[in-house]
Amino acid sequence: MSTSSAGRRPTMEDVADMAGVSRGTVSRVLNGGHYVSPDALAAVHRAIRKTGYVVNQHARSLVTQRSDSVAFILSDPQDRLFEDPNFAILLKGCTQALAERGITLVLTIAGTLEDRKRVGRWVTAGHVDGVLLVSEHAGSPLIDELRSRGLPIVAAGRPIGYERDISYVAADDRDGARQMVTYLRSRGHRRIGIITGPIDTPGGVDRLAGYHDVLGEADPRLVANGDYTQDSGARAMDELLHRAPDLDAVFVCSDLMARGAIAALRRAGKRIPEDVAVGGFDDSKAAVSATPQLTTIRQDFVRVSTEMVRLLHDAITSGGRSAVILPTDLVIRDSA
Repeated sequence: MSTSSAGRRPTMEDVADMAGVSRGTVSRVLNGGHYVSPDALAAVHRAIRKTGYVVNQHARSLVTQRSDSVAFILSDPQDRLFEDPNFAILLKGCTQALAERGITLVLTIAGTLEDRKRVGRWVTAGHVDGVLLVSEHAGSPLIDELRSRGLPIVAAGRPIGYERDISYVAADDRDGARQMVTYLRSRGHRRIGIITGPIDTPGGVDRLAGYHDVLGEADPRLVANGDYTQDSGARAMDELLHRAPDLDAVFVCSDLMARGAIAALRRAGKRIPEDVAVGGFDDSKAAVSATPQLTTIRQDFVRVSTEMVRLLHDAITSGGRSAVILPTDLVIRDSA
């Protein structure tokens, strides 16, 4: 129950009186707890709960020059947010990790070049303290716009061409691809195709590189490109079957595309895995809802999101810059 007068919002002075500390100590606790003893820190937190004190964010922002907000920028069309289950996991994980630090997440979609310019102008106008950048494509003007304003950035995935300039968290895409192709070879498959992601994204580049690490310069007829959507997986599979009808396995660089590939194989009268084995990448909901369930490469999106928030908080508070590469694991199911 609040101890402040009826009808009056509790103040920092109320918190200080109840905790038996100075107003300055309360202020230090609210701004990170630096130079505050453990006993005083605990007393202030108890007093905040008992008084019901709520920080005046506008007033705080005037003092700290921070908005306590972070932009989550998805550099893909809006429908991808709802189609691809990986984005939802990243968004949820980042929202939760930021909330634990008292920071609000603002979702922005930058699926076109014009969108990227508009979003770049908005986030650099002081509305947010930093940016979580998801699914950025090489050659986009957005990173340069953000960097020119000195805004802290953390990318999901290796930011092609900016690896030394901004922080990022990435799964080990190349090693994951090596694991999958090595496994398919161990099962006796020799005509192994690949459906890549967009070749202007790190997943598209690095997973294709891992495929070549195992197979060398494979028959170019065995390589088709997709864009991580289910429809593109079906189209690319049709293309592979036309160019290389003797293929006996396919590594599809996302689970969602793999579902499209499975549909195309079935239309062509192919049995899975008896005629063509199928491997995916992500270990998303699309992998376990596919029929048959997908053999795939697992990347930990929950950990990716928490690491992204940790690095961004470090960049905002201390200007640090780091890269985190997370391991991937082969998950064997029925499709290969």
